[in-house]
Amino acid sequence: MSHPVPDPPMDRVRHPLDPWALRETALPSRPATAETLFAVGNGYLGIRGTSEEGHDAVSPGTFINGFHETFPIHHAEEAYGYARVGQTMLPVPDPTVMRIYADAEPLHLPVADLVSYQRVLDLRSGTLERDLVWRTPAGVRVHVVSRRMASFTRRHLAVMELEITPLDGDVPLTVVSSVVNRLDADPEAPDLERSGLESSGLEDSAAVIADPRKTDGVGGHVLQCAESRRDGSRHYLGYRVAASGMTLGIGVDHQIDAHGEVTEHEEHGADAVTREFRVLAASGQTVRLVKYVAYHSSRSSEPGELIQRCRRSLDEAVAVGVRPRGAADGRTCGGRTSDVADLFSEQREWMDGFWRRSDVEVLGRPDLQQAIRFNLFHLAQAAARCQGHGIPAKGLTGTGYSGHYFWDGEVYVLPFYSYTTPEVSRAALRFRWTMLPAARNRAREINMAGALFLWRTISGLEASANYAQGTAQFHIDADIAYALMLYVRTSGDWDFLTRTGIDLLVETARMWLDLGFFRLEGQRCFHIHGVTGPDEYTTVVNDNLYTNIMARGNLWDAARTVRRIQRDHREAYSRMVDRVGLRPGEVEAWEEAAERMYIAYDQTLRVHPQDDQFLSKEVWDLPNTPASDRPLLLHFHPLVIYRYQVIKQTDVVMAQFLHSDEFSAEERLRDFNYYEPLTTGDSSLSAVAQAIVAADVGHVAKAVSHFRNLLYIDLADLHDNTEDGIHIASAGGVWSALVYGFGGMRDDAGIPDLDPRLPEEWEGLRFRLTLAGSRVLVELAPDALELTLEEGSGAVLQVRGKKVEVTPAGPVRIDLEPYSRLSEAPTMSDIAGLERADGTIIEPSLPSHSTHRLGTRAATRGRPEVHFSVREEPGR
Repeated sequence: MSHPVPDPPMDRVRHPLDPWALRETALPSRPATAETLFAVGNGYLGIRGTSEEGHDAVSPGTFINGFHETFPIHHAEEAYGYARVGQTMLPVPDPTVMRIYADAEPLHLPVADLVSYQRVLDLRSGTLERDLVWRTPAGVRVHVVSRRMASFTRRHLAVMELEITPLDGDVPLTVVSSVVNRLDADPEAPDLERSGLESSGLEDSAAVIADPRKTDGVGGHVLQCAESRRDGSRHYLGYRVAASGMTLGIGVDHQIDAHGEVTEHEEHGADAVTREFRVLAASGQTVRLVKYVAYHSSRSSEPGELIQRCRRSLDEAVAVGVRPRGAADGRTCGGRTSDVADLFSEQREWMDGFWRRSDVEVLGRPDLQQAIRFNLFHLAQAAARCQGHGIPAKGLTGTGYSGHYFWDGEVYVLPFYSYTTPEVSRAALRFRWTMLPAARNRAREINMAGALFLWRTISGLEASANYAQGTAQFHIDADIAYALMLYVRTSGDWDFLTRTGIDLLVETARMWLDLGFFRLEGQRCFHIHGVTGPDEYTTVVNDNLYTNIMARGNLWDAARTVRRIQRDHREAYSRMVDRVGLRPGEVEAWEEAAERMYIAYDQTLRVHPQDDQFLSKEVWDLPNTPASDRPLLLHFHPLVIYRYQVIKQTDVVMAQFLHSDEFSAEERLRDFNYYEPLTTGDSSLSAVAQAIVAADVGHVAKAVSHFRNLLYIDLADLHDNTEDGIHIASAGGVWSALVYGFGGMRDDAGIPDLDPRLPEEWEGLRFRLTLAGSRVLVELAPDALELTLEEGSGAVLQVRGKKVEVTPAGPVRIDLEPYSRLSEAPTMSDIAGLERADGTIIEPSLPSHSTHRLGTRAATRGRPEVHFSVREEPGR
């Protein structure tokens, strides 16, 4: 099951089709959602898509990656090892306010007489642009154009440009430009709106719980002003965060170009800096105001030092395109002359490179193309310049999930970057390496060896108070190891693995060996108990399939890498042994655990159990669950959900995507058919694996359905929470569904292998893969596949198991035989009536007195029969 996608998925009057832009031709009907969709960012700095006037902002926010406040987590009943320190991302002072007054009348969009209006998130230029004509109360038309960007080339810099042109006569204009600390602003001050962070949670008065997907609130005066300076036309502010101690520096500069005398006034306070510009604007003459804002943050530097960094960032930005005084088209202010157009040109050049590496095209489907590029663009905005930080679950577009880093980044986002812009993956993985000391501490805290990475965090401390759905998700160690090895295979960066990544592999392998244990049950097996897989509707279980499969891969990778370094890099091996204290016999122990990993298989139902008790539970009747009871997590106690076979995110199917070589084609088909009807779609992540594996097993129409769910999750607000931020993992899943799903790529065996699954209604599919510095264009048609080297010396791939060398000599064409399509997707009726191993019959039911049937409960809850194979080394 999944959230249905409307047809059409978007209002095409308000949002006309454009394959390279998201356009808005009328004021948004859901402003908070639009603020998310039209956000700009670069991975370090993000700005929500609020209007320049600011009065109509619903959830304004400017965010710095990793900039957060901490607070104590209070548990109703305490226990050892519970998370103690929560973290939440803070909005920093907002630079977007540039209010316009014509003849003393304000431009206020909700009530303004707008002759025309258009707002454009330009996916090629990386900018947000707005163009409107306003008829003032005096009847004068005023043309207002604004542009905004968070620079990809200068990650600490935001630039805003405002152009105002009277069309029908001279107009006295006033522009009031501010940087406002909305978080701590005086609620009584009319011009200093608060951020709304403190009012997180469901607004529906009928809701009985706060939505856990939203942000944690903070109270008190959080951003404490430490410094306030003025230097000519520039203003600087320095802050310290009350509890976390993080520091922030802000610098703002303006340049104005007008054909008349400009009168200026300024106000400088602890929570706001304002500059006011007044000019008599002649009819047909444009007044242009450019605003530069620089941000620097730190865990240790003083605010004064950060202000100096802001000064240097502003100096560099203003110096771009500097021309002699009086040069044509220059912008003048205070004796300086520069051209902000060069900064926007830099942005366009960076975006051109991004699209050359990253664009994915579905031929003949411009409707899909717009949504695909929208999602890929937000991947760039979430992570491209995140150096030194992780990838927040909502990027920097909103406060959802409190700005925390999860495993989402490694599994759903980094594959995209590893195959398109590998340096971003390297930076993200190195950030995980910097968290290794905290992960070691967390492992010791819960009596484990090695390192246990945090389920959700910003600072490196575990921020999840729900250990059953948080800390128990031990699989995050294996997810990080998986992302590391994928990056190394695609980039060829063995130096990073040898010097840095190996520490991650060793410490995570140690954790698995300590967490699991051997038992003799006919054959000696390695079990892992007391864990939670990705499916948060089933917690703290034994032998979760996803966890065991991923742990096996982690153990194999650690053992093989240590042996390779020992063989080929003796000096690096010695340093690694000293660094991590590798002991004799550890590698052999990892290998044995991997070989003997317990992988259960139910011989009666002929499926892999999600865990050792999952198949003995009653089946939740999802088709007869009212829409008003969705998502289940907001309407049922966890103990109710845990009693049923019902899935928030599909564990087994995800494992079969990430490690497809561990399963036969028949096993993947039967497992998909069983688990698909049990999956709610309550998790925005689940559709990724469902789309990919549905295509793999031949349910291509179902794959397209899941893909559309991914594609429009934010554009159509399918989960009714886009206002909290873009679903960044789902955006990464769009790329994965296209490349791994319909492109049929698998890479768990070491070399990308393409086995395409092109939908009948698509004319073709085109994407790029970067392999060890060589970029290959993959062009898929219904009957053929063509590979072309676009950059580099060459690459080796496989197509349906056959090796293909791509060289500068020219394209390689491979004719394709049709693949097997399955016309009918599985439904709940395919599960109802099946017999379990204990002889009971599956009868779907609902947890209510009127429908619950005691007679359907299983008489016994024994372990499923075990199908077990010992492998010295899986083909990975």
